Amino acid sequence: MAKVIVGLSGGVDSAVAVIKLLEQGYDVEAIFMRNWDSTLNNDILGNPNDLNEVCPQEKDYMDAVNAANTLGIKLHRIDFVSEYWDKVFTYFLEEHRRNRTPNPDILCNKEIKFKAFLEEALKMGADYIAMGHYARVKHNGDVQLLKGIDKNKDQSYFLCQLSKDQLHKSLFPLGELTKEEVRQIAHEYNLSVADKKDSTGICFIGERNFREFLKNYIQANPGNIETLDGRVVGRHEGIMYYTIGQRKGLGIGGEGEPWFVIGKDPSRNVLLVGQGEMHPHLYSNRCIVTDVNWIGPQFNDKLDCFAKFRYRQKDNPVTIQWLNQNTLEVFYPQTIKAVTPGQAAVFYDGDVLLGGGTIDQVFMNDEKRRY
Repeated sequence: MAKVIVGLSGGVDSAVAVIKLLEQGYDVEAIFMRNWDSTLNNDILGNPNDLNEVCPQEKDYMDAVNAANTLGIKLHRIDFVSEYWDKVFTYFLEEHRRNRTPNPDILCNKEIKFKAFLEEALKMGADYIAMGHYARVKHNGDVQLLKGIDKNKDQSYFLCQLSKDQLHKSLFPLGELTKEEVRQIAHEYNLSVADKKDSTGICFIGERNFREFLKNYIQANPGNIETLDGRVVGRHEGIMYYTIGQRKGLGIGGEGEPWFVIGKDPSRNVLLVGQGEMHPHLYSNRCIVTDVNWIGPQFNDKLDCFAKFRYRQKDNPVTIQWLNQNTLEVFYPQTIKAVTPGQAAVFYDGDVLLGGGTIDQVFMNDEKRRY
């Protein structure tokens, strides 16, 4: 009987993942990951003003304990606080210092859930690990990562940096289920988390006032909000807080169409805005994607496939070609809105995930966007 160790987070998805594995005859244990320590970060940062807040992680732990007891499995609690700080959170801060828009969930999966967690599980004798992601993996000699059946919940985008070695050791019991079916199963097993709200916010840190949270780590630097012709239309709190295509939170009123963030000028500490969702500077037709993790079939020339440049974005037809061994040039002549440096570009062939990397530069023809 193969042994599987599940990441039991205290939510309904991971609890039902345990149920499905038990139904399939696996020997199941679980680990609750503790990755964020507000007390530790207080000490590191000299007691910044927002971090005395109690993290909901303890409530999640008790929910995980209740689920493990209900399902009759052993639950371990293991700290990955230092790994999370070193591998994920410092990257998150550095990308914001560069005025980019990072996706820490992707790095968290690569470095914590499917690396540090996997290493710990293997020490405990696991044959596989499992998570409550809505995705599928096919073990067919090689290995393929596929979208989850529930297109509204598919989380393959966040798994784009996993290696084939990591995928060979991973199971995704919810990949063939919809969210509605997951909650129904949880009710059938009388789980206390059956109707628990899905977690949101920064991976393992949760929901916070984003700007106030970042101010604890990076000094705010207010400046002007300007149009492309240099007209000052407002003030920003720091250009690191804003992302391309953002409409809300700009504090700009007046007549005409809504305002959108269309660029940044770090040299002058200026946030660039334009009116209307069809503003030409919101759109691009080419980008450079670095740090590419490629798990699909190899290709030498160009490849036509599909890409998502943000989570929940529709699949966009693109053509890609290698610039070097881990950098792709991506072409989309139909143009796409708000392709943003720091975010992930993830490539698909139908439901099969081919690979993904980080958007580094964005162009409209030969003009580099000031993103």
